[in-house]
Amino acid sequence: TRAKLQRDYRRVANIQHDIVQKFTTMLVNDYDRIAIEDLAVKQMQMSHVASKGLHRSMFGYFKQVLKYKCILADRYYPSTQRCSQCGHVKTGADKVGLDGNKKHGTKHNEYVCYECGAVMGRDENAVRNLLALL
Repeated sequence: TRAKLQRDYRRVANIQHDIVQKFTTMLVNDYDRIAIEDLAVKQMQMSHVASKGLHRSMFGYFKQVLKYKCILADRYYPSTQRCSQCGHVKTGADKVGLDGNKKHGTKHNEYVCYECGAVMGRDENAVRNLLALL
């Protein structure tokens, strides 16, 4: 029984690795520029249930495979804190976190630059910054 179970686990792992390899190859072939961000995943795991799902999703392996095919932005590159229009970097109490910004009353998914007044989605701003990094 143990041998059969190990064989089935190995088979599932091989299928998952094959899918990740094929998907990353497709991404590299279909898109001119791909940039991924090295995030602190440990801090993103909010509960035991969420961490289990995050681990099963194979983000680490996906990042490892894509890393040798693309550019990887440094974990400390402020893609979500830098304004993509004027270049101002938020620091201290002005930073936007997972729960937004309490000081300025913004949500976590919106970006407001306090220098030039630009208003856009946080993810849109981060993508523009990552593309500028390339």
